[in-house]
Amino acid sequence: MGMNFDQARRNMVEQQVRTWEVLDPEVLEVLGTLHREDFARPRHRKLAYADMMLPLDHDQVMMKPVVEGRVLQSLDLSGDEEVLEIGTGSGYLTACLATLALRVTSVDFFQSFADAAERKLGALGLSNVSFESGDVLGEWSPGRAFDAVVVTASAAEVPGRFQEWVKPGGRLFAVRGHSPVMEAVVMTRLDAEQWSTESLFETDLPRLIGAEDRETFEF
Repeated sequence: MGMNFDQARRNMVEQQVRTWEVLDPEVLEVLGTLHREDFARPRHRKLAYADMMLPLDHDQVMMKPVVEGRVLQSLDLSGDEEVLEIGTGSGYLTACLATLALRVTSVDFFQSFADAAERKLGALGLSNVSFESGDVLGEWSPGRAFDAVVVTASAAEVPGRFQEWVKPGGRLFAVRGHSPVMEAVVMTRLDAEQWSTESLFETDLPRLIGAEDRETFEF
């Protein structure tokens, strides 16, 4: 007997995601439709709908399904947005974003993540995503601004350069603070200078490459 992924997917939506105040019907639809098990490592397929982070290569993770649901809901996508995803990872959130937005640019430090995600989304017929690889805290820059920016790894503070990549009226999802209790926030750019920040929930995510905490020595 193989695992019933369709039932597991329904249970995830009803018992995990909805109970964590994710009620946006379009977000629930995409989470209930996309096959998350195809984005997990093969040996973790059976855990794809568990309420836990799943490990990926390069010490990265797939976020918990409930967190992905809250991320998508916080962006409040209506279908005509251009979105920048910083940290492609498994490509699962990328596929969700591609389903909900007009166009997605997804960048990852690791070329292997970008390549694997491009194959998977291509197989799903999601052609509105461009994949790039580079160091977002270093040389890489998108060269333009977006309606929404999603950062799938953490930093002690939200890097200021990411805010420059958000259009006025646009939104930035990020996770800031220190393990084990970090803060997920959505920042809305009101105009050139002004931002409003809403605290969403507590979580814990690996650091962005280049934003690792330095060792502190006490004497």
